[in-house]
Amino acid sequence: MPAVWEWLALGRPLIARRPVSGAREGMVPLGLPLPPSICRQRLVITVPPEWVMAWENPPLLSDAMTVAPPAWHRTIAALVEVDRDVRYFGSLAWEYLTGLTYLSDTSDLDLLWQVPAKGDADGLVAAVARIEAEAPVRIDGELLTPAGLAIQWREWTSGAPHLFAKAGDGARLVAQDSVVP
Repeated sequence: MPAVWEWLALGRPLIARRPVSGAREGMVPLGLPLPPSICRQRLVITVPPEWVMAWENPPLLSDAMTVAPPAWHRTIAALVEVDRDVRYFGSLAWEYLTGLTYLSDTSDLDLLWQVPAKGDADGLVAAVARIEAEAPVRIDGELLTPAGLAIQWREWTSGAPHLFAKAGDGARLVAQDSVVP
């Protein structure tokens, strides 16, 4: 596909993903979400480790103001005030990282929070819920635990004894009281 070769030639990023069943051992699973202007497709790519030029964390939300819609700025500032280390992914990140148009009127704000302890998670999700109540955009996102699990922030507030968690090796149900100390 010519769009992929052009993408790579311009030095644009790919995203890490979980391996699919039957993947070749030792290869690096990556993804490429093409923007709507090209064909809005998510491509699955697998490469040898030596082809990976660098690994980087998603961008800090504090850097998003340059591409975020002005209506989102107040929400972003409030979220950064709650956690200055919050990172973002999704359409906003792809627009920031590539300069291409990914955002639409239906885009949400996809966030990642590191939560070292249960009290941190509880306080964070309460603050996010208050901010979202007045936000012009849906706030989506995941709490990243010390064990490497990612749990959707709304799921955390459910009060359920078991939560759906994603990890590098797949997804599973975990006891909420065992997720973070």
